[in-house]
Amino acid sequence: MTTRELVAKGLQLPLMEAFYTIQGEGKFTGHPAYFIRLGGCDVGCVWCDVKESWEAGKWPVVDIEQIVEEACSYPGRLVVITGGEPLMYDLGPLTKLLKEKGFTTNIETSGAHPYSGDFDWVCFSPKKFKKPHPSIYAKADELKVVVFHKSDFDFAEEHATLVNGSCELRLQPEWSKADKFTPEIIEYVKNRPVWKISLQTHKFMDIP
Repeated sequence: MTTRELVAKGLQLPLMEAFYTIQGEGKFTGHPAYFIRLGGCDVGCVWCDVKESWEAGKWPVVDIEQIVEEACSYPGRLVVITGGEPLMYDLGPLTKLLKEKGFTTNIETSGAHPYSGDFDWVCFSPKKFKKPHPSIYAKADELKVVVFHKSDFDFAEEHATLVNGSCELRLQPEWSKADKFTPEIIEYVKNRPVWKISLQTHKFMDIP
């Protein structure tokens, strides 16, 4: 098969980076985790802090067996697949291999493409720049909305009506706007206790 065919089947993937660190956001904040960051994104968030991930062609295409082998070299068994936008690819083969090696599999996604893969935890972070694919709403374990503008509170509530009833709801201040929106988020959550606050604690700790 050609490289394009292998990528289409999820047997090879463009890998921007992979690293072992501490999860800094959401439900698994504080947990050691191996991050697999795939290249390629067509969502285009203006405040994205990894814009270099957007162009898939910049990054080496790697066999998924090699990706999993590298993950196995670290002691933690929590893996987070992120991007870019990881659901641009069929993640079934990669997550199958990871599960066979005993990993708990998490994903961080805008949900802009059809859902694929076998995940233990799905962090769905919708963006205004590209509408989510309908398949994500039933799968989401965590709805994490980044607050960059006042209108993001209404955007968050709109998506909260669409996710499944067990989905955890979180608001996270965009890093550059944290001074402005953190106090507003605190008051919002105090008045609407179905929501929780997510912070980018890895940035406070100055770790990747």
